[in-house]
Amino acid sequence: MIPRRTLSLALCAAASLLAAHAASAQPAEGGLPYRTGFEVKSDPALAAKVPQRYRQAGTLTVATNPNTPPTVYITEDNRTLAGREIDVMSAVAHRLGLEPRWVNAGSFGNIVPGLSSGRYDAALANLSVTPDRLKQVDFVSYFDNNRLGLVRAKDGFDGKPATDLMSLCGETIGAGSGTTNAEVVLRQSEACVAAGRKPITVPLFPGRPAGVQAVLSGRIPGFVGPYEGLVYMVSASQDRLALAGIFTVPGDFVGIGLQKDSPLTPVVAEALNSLIQDGTYSAILKKWDLDYGALPEARQNGAILEAPRKAASGG
Repeated sequence: MIPRRTLSLALCAAASLLAAHAASAQPAEGGLPYRTGFEVKSDPALAAKVPQRYRQAGTLTVATNPNTPPTVYITEDNRTLAGREIDVMSAVAHRLGLEPRWVNAGSFGNIVPGLSSGRYDAALANLSVTPDRLKQVDFVSYFDNNRLGLVRAKDGFDGKPATDLMSLCGETIGAGSGTTNAEVVLRQSEACVAAGRKPITVPLFPGRPAGVQAVLSGRIPGFVGPYEGLVYMVSASQDRLALAGIFTVPGDFVGIGLQKDSPLTPVVAEALNSLIQDGTYSAILKKWDLDYGALPEARQNGAILEAPRKAASGG
């Protein structure tokens, strides 16, 4: 069994390498420090559309759950935030003439309730846009999470990464509890049965680190999760993990969460679209090797779910 501390130290090392490419920014009062390599100028016309109370404060309280590099993580000082989410929302806030006040929500499960209660103005944490969540909060889309990764123990795996979800039929494949990734595998299990094959057994884990640790300890043969996150975990595993699957899945749109019916929602969408148009958004995604999920435009709420989706790679 690989000690949990070994994996944690390896992930910290990977985070340190990522942090070397970013520049520090001064945090808003009471917020966590963060790093971003992008200087974005305010657009006076957009800034004028920001509701008065936010303009007066000059800040937005933005929650995140920093444990999933490269989307969002804590750097080597155990305090400073970095990642795709940090770059995207910091650029949006700066375009609006505001400073993000980043806070750690403590867990993924605290984010939507925190938005609903008014504790946070916005949140970014690889948060998928779903019909159920849209009943509670607003969203502005900024990423098409159309790839699913599969990791296995490196020992004994010497093949090419699988690309067809049907190849998982009859296996035990872990996933994160409450995630859209788990839903994909459970639906695929039904497709396996419909095709006359054995179902997929899907043990659920409280988070990606726990699932990966289960693979390393031999408790399960494989674990699925967001492609970009698993790629980084493989690179940080000291050659103990292998990327054993890369699957195209129906578009799982990731969004900036905001309070329900927030007056900020259309303004944030405008700011993000301005970043798409001037190339800043593309540069952010390329920095993190995530440009495969770039969107042509930022959409709001129900319009997000109406956007075209890619077909799944397999049944």
